[in-house]
Amino acid sequence: MRSAAFEGALPPVAFWFLRHGETDWNAQFLSQGNVDIPLNARGVAQARAAAELLKGRGIVSIVHSPLGRARDTAAIVAEALGLDMEPEDDLREAAFGVNEGQPMGEWFAAWVEGGFTPEGGEPFAVLRARAVAGINRALERPPAVLVVGHGALWRAVRGALGLEVNVRTPNATPLYVEPPADGGPAWRLTALAEAAPPA
Repeated sequence: MRSAAFEGALPPVAFWFLRHGETDWNAQFLSQGNVDIPLNARGVAQARAAAELLKGRGIVSIVHSPLGRARDTAAIVAEALGLDMEPEDDLREAAFGVNEGQPMGEWFAAWVEGGFTPEGGEPFAVLRARAVAGINRALERPPAVLVVGHGALWRAVRGALGLEVNVRTPNATPLYVEPPADGGPAWRLTALAEAAPPA
């Protein structure tokens, strides 16, 4: 029998998702992709606020993208929760090729829709398959699992969850992700109280 990872689906297991804290490129609306831009001071504060919100939520396992902004966000949460954490390479952000470091513009929506891929970049369909496989491997850990990743990666996962795809997820706002209770196609997302400190 083929696993859910190969079918492009997720197992019906609830989990937590956290996009990394803010970076300077986030603040400037620049495409980061696989460029390893660190958290800025606001991003560190956001990660600390998210860690407080995630206390007492039953999280046992933390799995993160290997990129520094996600790894450092995960480390702040892991320290607050007294947990170890593990990297998962397939949770890294999409590669945007020549558009890395460039302003987020109309090209991004076209990329999400599958009509455009920047030179040297990763097609959205490829990202979706990789992201689902990475989430599935993360969910092999003891529950509840916290996945710490990226914005474009989460758009791809949203598609696999039966949700609208091109929706921006705020930095460091914890999401509780639940499978459909009624057997329907769409999962449910619950955002915890805004984790970001005032600008």
